[in-house]
Amino acid sequence: MGYNQPVEGRGPIAAYGFYYYNKPGFLSSNLTLRLALAPIYLDSDLGFKGLLGPHSDVSLGLSGGGFADTYSEIRDGTYRRQESFTGHGGELSSSLYQRLNPNQTVPLWVVVRGSVHESFYKRDSDTALEFEPPNDGTTLKVRTGLRFGGEEPSLTEPVGMELSLWHETHWRTDRGPYGFAGDRLTEARSHLFWGRGLMRYTSLQSEQLFELSLTAGTVVEPDRFSAFRLGGLLPFASEFSLNIPGYYFQELSATHFALVNGEYSFPFVPGKNWRMTVFGATGHVDSLSGLEQSRHWHSGVGGGLMFISPSGSWFASLVYGYGFQALRDGERGANQVAVLFQYDFEAKRRGKFRWFIPGSDPYRSRAGERIFR
Repeated sequence: MGYNQPVEGRGPIAAYGFYYYNKPGFLSSNLTLRLALAPIYLDSDLGFKGLLGPHSDVSLGLSGGGFADTYSEIRDGTYRRQESFTGHGGELSSSLYQRLNPNQTVPLWVVVRGSVHESFYKRDSDTALEFEPPNDGTTLKVRTGLRFGGEEPSLTEPVGMELSLWHETHWRTDRGPYGFAGDRLTEARSHLFWGRGLMRYTSLQSEQLFELSLTAGTVVEPDRFSAFRLGGLLPFASEFSLNIPGYYFQELSATHFALVNGEYSFPFVPGKNWRMTVFGATGHVDSLSGLEQSRHWHSGVGGGLMFISPSGSWFASLVYGYGFQALRDGERGANQVAVLFQYDFEAKRRGKFRWFIPGSDPYRSRAGERIFR
């Protein structure tokens, strides 16, 4: 579970809670089930090991639910509720994973994924009557990538390493204007390119954790739905979360960006149940037309205090962040607090102590955006 609360201003509600399950050997030895289940959102894959050869795996995916495609307009540091709207959606996908180095410890994969996404938009209670939401429609997506290594989808993994490059194309069946008298547009086709380098290391004796990552991307023919969204302190908010402390969740909409994130975490009591962490992010952002920022550099820092249960099964963390260039009421600087919680159902079975590591990614449900309003 995760929740962000801005101190200044009012941003979109940023919260999630989900159950994550990953089961190799599901029903049979060559099947793997991955499931992220939220109250009204589902993200799942059923993987078939060696389906097209000894090192070629295939998966079928199903995802979607209520509020999954909700859009929040944030411009000049202000959450524009009259220009925001509710979106529901669902997606079917199929993926191919080709292992290029089966004899090596760190895997190198070619990933190809095709998906069909259906979106359904409507006004919510705060949307202006004269604001016309986008047309419902279908988006076809094709993603190709090269990933060396990777990171576990858990807040408590002590080590990780990844080098990856990605390209994804979106084709929309319902290109057209929307908004106030058609003042904005959904593009018929968008191309996204991005890459990430990440290194996470924890010393075995002192349990000090160091993490550093660089993520960069660009969009060709961008719109509000294909732009990269940066800001906030919510790991697992997206598959490649772009966190900047102090900012609203997904406050910045970027056509080009380069973002560096760093973190240092350490225990400060003999039992190592209490930990401190400090983290920061800085990046160069070229904003989407219509959502421009007067500055291209955006930075934030923060720190947190967390408690880990004696069994290592759960932890809770209170985190603070400050965004240096975040715009609030015409002035720069914004404060933010966040709460993170994780329960590991298999910690006791493994007999291993897992400590807290905030700040990475994958799965989402944005139902809290409207439910808690």
